[in-house]
Amino acid sequence: MTYHVDRFYAAVSVLAGDGHIKHRLIKAYQENLGDIAEDELPRELKKTFGDLRSRLHCVAPLNGEGAVRASVRKMSIREASECAELVVTLFGEVIRQAENLQDPLPLHQGFDKVPPFLVKSVS
Repeated sequence: MTYHVDRFYAAVSVLAGDGHIKHRLIKAYQENLGDIAEDELPRELKKTFGDLRSRLHCVAPLNGEGAVRASVRKMSIREASECAELVVTLFGEVIRQAENLQDPLPLHQGFDKVPPFLVKSVS
């Protein structure tokens, strides 16, 4: 799961950078998220990620530009921003899922007695 956290973090970092939202969206998706299979993600995220993938592959490419570039080119600024927001939302969900998978460290387990060397003798 940390692999996916890292991938989404990298995508969000690109989205937060400089440049036009459409260029940042294309770069964020192509460089970081495009090769993630929906089956690799937790069940709760598959549909949302599949929706994002569909939105970024809905236009047939022209002149070898690629489906993502063609789809984003045809989007309005608002639609591109919505896709970027979806990436950020997915990043948050991936983090929450990763945190749920980690077992918290047990605190004070097996420490119900004070070790003898810490007991101050009263003499």
